[in-house]
Amino acid sequence: MNITQFRDTHKTLKKYDYQKTPLDKGYTDKILYINFDGPDIKEKDVPAEMKEKFIGGRGYGLKLLWDGTKPATKWNDPENEINISGGPCCGITQYAGAGKSIVVSLSPQTDSVMDSNVGGFFGPFLKFSGFDALEMQGKAENDVIVFIDGVNGTVEIFEAPEEPLNSHILAEQLTDIFADNEKDKINIGVVSTGDAADHSLIGMLNFTFYDPRRKIVRVKQAGRGGIGTVFRDKKIKALVAKVDGIKGNANNVFDLEAIRERGRRFNEEMKRDDEFKEMRSKGTAHMTNIMNDYDLIPVHNFKYGSHKDAYNIHSDIYKSLFTQGLFDGCWIGCTMSCSHAVDDFKLKTGPYKGHKVSVDGPEYETAASLGTNPGIFDPYWTIEANFYCDTYGICTITWGTILGFVMDCYESGILNDERTGGLKLNFGNKEAAMELLHQVARGDGFGKIAGIGVRKMKEMFIEKGWGDPKYLEDIAMENKGLEYSQYKSKESLVQQGGYAMTNKGPQHDEAWLIFMDMINNQIPTFEDKAEALHYFPMFRTWFGLAGFCKLCWNDIEPEDNELTDEPEKVPEHVDNYVAIYKAVTGRPFDKETMILDSERVYNFQRVFNLRRGYGTRKYDAQPYRAAGPVTIEEYESRQERYDKQLKETIGVDPEGKSTEEKIKLHRKYREERYEQLVDAVYERRGWTKNGIPTIERLKELRIDLPEVIEEVKKHL
Repeated sequence: MNITQFRDTHKTLKKYDYQKTPLDKGYTDKILYINFDGPDIKEKDVPAEMKEKFIGGRGYGLKLLWDGTKPATKWNDPENEINISGGPCCGITQYAGAGKSIVVSLSPQTDSVMDSNVGGFFGPFLKFSGFDALEMQGKAENDVIVFIDGVNGTVEIFEAPEEPLNSHILAEQLTDIFADNEKDKINIGVVSTGDAADHSLIGMLNFTFYDPRRKIVRVKQAGRGGIGTVFRDKKIKALVAKVDGIKGNANNVFDLEAIRERGRRFNEEMKRDDEFKEMRSKGTAHMTNIMNDYDLIPVHNFKYGSHKDAYNIHSDIYKSLFTQGLFDGCWIGCTMSCSHAVDDFKLKTGPYKGHKVSVDGPEYETAASLGTNPGIFDPYWTIEANFYCDTYGICTITWGTILGFVMDCYESGILNDERTGGLKLNFGNKEAAMELLHQVARGDGFGKIAGIGVRKMKEMFIEKGWGDPKYLEDIAMENKGLEYSQYKSKESLVQQGGYAMTNKGPQHDEAWLIFMDMINNQIPTFEDKAEALHYFPMFRTWFGLAGFCKLCWNDIEPEDNELTDEPEKVPEHVDNYVAIYKAVTGRPFDKETMILDSERVYNFQRVFNLRRGYGTRKYDAQPYRAAGPVTIEEYESRQERYDKQLKETIGVDPEGKSTEEKIKLHRKYREERYEQLVDAVYERRGWTKNGIPTIERLKELRIDLPEVIEEVKKHL
């Protein structure tokens, strides 16, 4: 089927013609607004104040969501929005990792603001089609596909009753339909989800990128917080964007040569990395054995940080399974090329049993979430589960933490065969774990319960009297309703804060500090940790405002980085980003302005959480398993370490004490330390003891908008 045949066989609900606005220094200053209730399509101008204060990307998504919703808006109300924006640097091709966009919505899992970063082609193509952001509200009556034609300047909404939902099929079909020919497929970007988004709260979005060497459509994920579920609640089946080619200076930047010069410098560093972290041959999977060696990879629902069978998931094994020698960047010009794939993988289960597919990944988070956390040390099982999570529209991080939780509950007697519908969900049970994944996609069996997420399962189990409430609170690895990302934080106080003090919940993209803390020992003192939990969340926020991938910042480092005054910040790369941002926008800019711009948006998001009924200190509490050993088994598995800490750090002789007594002593110490850290971080951020931004700090950041100040005053 081609586009003409598609139009002939699909009812057009709305067509909107527009005059494409050329990009100027990374911006069009236009928003594409779609309301599916009408449906209605229109263009909106970006107000000057919004551009100045919110920059782009996550900032634009948050401001549009704030303006478009009310404090009582629910995730499944028509007025809830899905907003996509890439930022001014999104779409440049001369520096690695410049294809990122951010999706923002109210989350089915957290009931508050969710942002999720994603690669692929749709974010840049939205910009090249003439729009800095896409803002979507309302609910269609029937399934729809939206086509943004940046070649001819039209936006169309089609009814789409027949197309399959699962991403690996739908994305291929739509790319075939909307491309003029094989060569044109690289000019198509698709956003889709899958069956699980119809039957769970944990649905995610897939953003495609076309791989001309493999001649297939591949996907990157906006995974966290259930935004795919919101997508399907609005009856959106897919978004498609088409452009007339990827040009070298589509962003019409202020100083192209300055960007090229920094890109050349970084590419030389990439070549030197091939024998170090091996990002171009392993991607983030290079960390599987490193995390295991340092007792940091989650095993058995974050009980442990290593396992004797972890040699089965060593990064060298994944390297041998990934197809090598191909360009694996998810955006043009990304020489890091870390989006690896396992090709011609024959599926053994599910609706596509016997099919040969290409599987994007696994990346480290997936190797842990669909491997070590449920106690499954079989890379082939992980690859199959990775594929099904992607095509069904399930976040692999979320699913792995859910899987670890239900297995922990099963082994401790909270769940049993009757409650799971006969699934024997012991750690390591590959068959039961895979069947549960398929149940989520079908919306049947225990999958209907697993698909509501860890927090709602915990609350349900407590309500039904299935287990000790305190124990369930301790082992349910969620914060703010979002499942934990895949690093064991027991021995890293700074990573505990980096997870639980996040705005959206424990996701590593805000403050991933465990490598710096536990492996490189770059944050040794308590004061260093508090400062890191101010600087790094603000610094990393900037990537989501400008349109960059974070991996290129510190996963590759200059040879002399350790000789700098602040090696943990990778100063040369920070300087690269300052230079590139200035070269794109022409705006006066330095590394201090970078942090202030980010801090403004970060604090706005904190106030947004307040408006949603959250955003205070009690919501920054962590489950105890994130901080220390919960069970006797847990303690005794690392008894030598814990006893030594009792004696040398806590100042208590462990001799003659029972394991239960020692667990209590550790808990008291560790919980007090965490509260001290919270106090220090709040003070550094300019927040009250209750975690509320002060009016003085908001004024300093120029985010003292009347509605923001009004909200804060309610809580002071």
